[in-house]
Amino acid sequence: MAALEQRGAALVFASAAVWSFGGAIARYLSVTDSWVAIFWRSLCAGLFLLGFMLWREGRSGTWKLFRAMGWAGFWVGVCFATASTCFVVALGYTTVANILLMQAGAPLIAALAGALLFRERIGMPTWLAILAVIVGVGIMVSNAVAGRVSPVGDGLALLMAVAVAGATVLTRRHAEVGMMPAVFLGTVIAAAIGGVMAGPLRVSATDAALLFVFGALNLGLGMALFVTGVRLLPAALAALIGTAEPVLGPVWVWLVHGEVPGTRTLIGGAVVILALVLHLAWQFRQQNPAPAVPLMD
Repeated sequence: MAALEQRGAALVFASAAVWSFGGAIARYLSVTDSWVAIFWRSLCAGLFLLGFMLWREGRSGTWKLFRAMGWAGFWVGVCFATASTCFVVALGYTTVANILLMQAGAPLIAALAGALLFRERIGMPTWLAILAVIVGVGIMVSNAVAGRVSPVGDGLALLMAVAVAGATVLTRRHAEVGMMPAVFLGTVIAAAIGGVMAGPLRVSATDAALLFVFGALNLGLGMALFVTGVRLLPAALAALIGTAEPVLGPVWVWLVHGEVPGTRTLIGGAVVILALVLHLAWQFRQQNPAPAVPLMD
């Protein structure tokens, strides 16, 4: 794996790690209206991203980034807004387990889209790693997957996976475009939808502090890391690394809230992590082959 790809893999994994704290943070919230949470979380994420761009690029540089993102950036923003909104709405119709199972399909969707639309070559080890991840997440949620099918809930969960894969493929395809304004746009769209759908937006001081962390650090920082790293990786590999999020999530809930994960969660998580580690090790070996040892006379 080349140096730039190593950096991209580290950034995408860091984004998955940051996003994985979401469940642990959400457990502390007393807000009962999900749309209120979406509004404040998205607003805080947007302010964080805008402040970061202004700090790093200045006013003129930030304006140039917005003008340069074009239609690709617009659709990446739509994809992120769709994914974050669908997740919350889907929770009202189906289980978290069903949603995570659909989310595990994002690498497969990204790989197929990259191969069909942009002729990205996907090696057999990557396909096998994607299959192993889907199996691992399936084991993780096998105790909790609802027996009944919810067309609305499962459809929204599938749309979320498609949106994540779409954002990944578009960001990779347009690697020359800085996508920070695009993810900012995504938070603006999500905040607007949440504001329209929500009831009274007033929250307690404790919830306000938690929603700031939930938005600025969990969502905003995670998005910034993701769009920076995904430009340096094949779309399928980036989406594959991103599946570390549902594996790490139960770990933080366990450590913070004392909720011990079940045996199947641990086994499935181990399968996913092992698949990711082995695949990254294979990628590294392909780019950095061992030097030939000269034969002794």
